[in-house]
Amino acid sequence: MKFEKIVVMGLGYIGLPTASMLATKGYQVLGVDVSYTVVDTINAGEIHIVEPDLDIVVKSAVKSRKLTASLVPEKADAFILAVPTPFKVNGSNSKAPDISYVEAATLAVTPFIEKGNLIILESTSPVGTTKRVYDIIVEERPELCDLIYVAHCPERVLPGHILRELVENDRIIGGINDASSKKASDLYRTFCNGNIYVTDCKTAELAKLVENSFRDVNIAFANELSLICDKLDVNVWELIELANKHPRVNILQPGPGVGGHCIAVDPWFIVDSAPSEARLIRTAREVNDAKPEWVVEKVKNSASKFKNPVIGCLGLAFKANIDDLRESPALKITRELMNAGIGKVMPCEPNVQLTFTEFPLYSLDTIMQEADILLVLVDHNEFGEIDRGFLDDKVVIDTRGIWRK
Repeated sequence: MKFEKIVVMGLGYIGLPTASMLATKGYQVLGVDVSYTVVDTINAGEIHIVEPDLDIVVKSAVKSRKLTASLVPEKADAFILAVPTPFKVNGSNSKAPDISYVEAATLAVTPFIEKGNLIILESTSPVGTTKRVYDIIVEERPELCDLIYVAHCPERVLPGHILRELVENDRIIGGINDASSKKASDLYRTFCNGNIYVTDCKTAELAKLVENSFRDVNIAFANELSLICDKLDVNVWELIELANKHPRVNILQPGPGVGGHCIAVDPWFIVDSAPSEARLIRTAREVNDAKPEWVVEKVKNSASKFKNPVIGCLGLAFKANIDDLRESPALKITRELMNAGIGKVMPCEPNVQLTFTEFPLYSLDTIMQEADILLVLVDHNEFGEIDRGFLDDKVVIDTRGIWRK
């Protein structure tokens, strides 16, 4: 079967780059989102997220009429589900995986699916979700049983480099059966230069969760070191730099916590599936989830030395040089400091300056003039370029180590 038209469900940080990239490869692509604003923005050839070069690609794809956006799907040869998989509360578990968006997207496309169609789940999901997609379709359309192809192909891209990594990175593809794996591989080989590794859908689902859990465990080690070094009055940045001189040691950098929709979320999906076995993964999550509270206490201790302290919070995104606030420890810390009422809190986030409405944002110049305490939460390029001379009369709490020397 030749793929000509592709529907991409969800036009967020993964869906929109994927849809626009497929359009540049010659496919007719319909991007579907529940937001009127998102649909209208894309159809105008503009973007609603920050990602290098994405604006150029989307504008070109829309102008060529290869990419359009809509609130509802249509018939296609392939359907790609790229919707969120957040948390939900399940009894005493507040970190249970929520696949309701995947289920809703599946139900939305089911009326348009025909014999021989391919349905790809790209959303990072707990083990068993791909099979659930197939089951929903055949429950609604029993005549399609064994006549469609369903597979999981987890995204593996780094924000800030998404367009390049969509093409260059190796991909894992796991179908509900061998035929589905092959069909999905045929599609991805048309636009991926990286290697394609084929497995079953359960292994593909767990592989993505394991990749991010590995990162989380290693970040937790670095964050725990930062706590130890603070107690022992040792420079954690120098310590890690020296320890990494060992040929078989590669310690990551600590921070104010872990954010983003992947590393801060995916390990809990494993814990939910195997709670008794995932002891190290759970502990790493707990270490990283506790780091923001530790940072807040550090700021409170410093603020107590001032009568009316002004606290400059540098950064709200979950990582450097992007606008993504999902699960951001920086945003959580800033909110807690505001609620604590310990002084005037002045947040700065250059990447969302024009779109953020929850509370006022301040320019970096204003903060440097007025702040008594500078709290570095994100290592944006702008912050690293600050003249060190402006730091001499301020209390600096640098959770990212941008001024480590």
